[in-house]
Amino acid sequence: MTHANALTDPYALALNRARAAPDALFLQEIARDDVHDRLELVNKTFQSPAVVTAFPHIWEGAIADAAVFPETETLPLTTGGHDAVIHSMGLHWANDPVGQLIQCRRALKPDGLLLAVALGGQTLFELRAALAEAEIAVCGGLSPRVAPMGEVRDLGGLLQRAGLALPVADTVPLRVQYASMWHLMRDLRAMGEANALTSRLRRPTRRAVFERAADIYARAYPADSGDGIIATYELILLTGWAPDDSQQKPLRPGSAQARLADALHTDETSLPD
Repeated sequence: MTHANALTDPYALALNRARAAPDALFLQEIARDDVHDRLELVNKTFQSPAVVTAFPHIWEGAIADAAVFPETETLPLTTGGHDAVIHSMGLHWANDPVGQLIQCRRALKPDGLLLAVALGGQTLFELRAALAEAEIAVCGGLSPRVAPMGEVRDLGGLLQRAGLALPVADTVPLRVQYASMWHLMRDLRAMGEANALTSRLRRPTRRAVFERAADIYARAYPADSGDGIIATYELILLTGWAPDDSQQKPLRPGSAQARLADALHTDETSLPD
């Protein structure tokens, strides 16, 4: 059932993902490869990792001994059962992203690692701008068409709200060239990333809106080569650890044993009152 105040319609999202084409999931593959590379840099061997994903076949064989779980509102993870949890490309559709991260934290053993990947706020800013301008011009108003996505600082703050230690958030920007806005929209449907907002327009959009938007997009965001358009995707990667006494702790303010000015070989200057 879809709640009236829910951002995402889970039924529409499930339909979109069920229609996704396996050969169009390049964002999912990039996220998987980036997570794999980051795990390789961690000086720790994971014995019981878990992956939360809507596209399990993408993760087959990607991480040794990983258990793969569906991305649902209530995650079927065992409390304290994993030393690593990967949440792959679902937080931007979650009606309760903090709740998703809290469930992942509860599934971690002490000093267990959480790695979450989601689309960030710069994703498809060109498409949002073109559609908004066109719809206002043709229809005199706006309807929700692209899911709002969090900025890196906001998503990083969710890690602390979820009770994770040593939080880190960073971005991987991607610029993808398409022949036209029509090709971009077709690709989004093939990825399973079409509009699944609860407040989306429930009747067909006038073709004049899309035609005008395609023209605006082509003029405002052309590819560097001049042939086609550019679309921006932003992957945000969130890293946090389940709290454990073995982890590094920040020093108490005022406990420093040396002056920064001495380390920099400079004189300390007092600020005026």
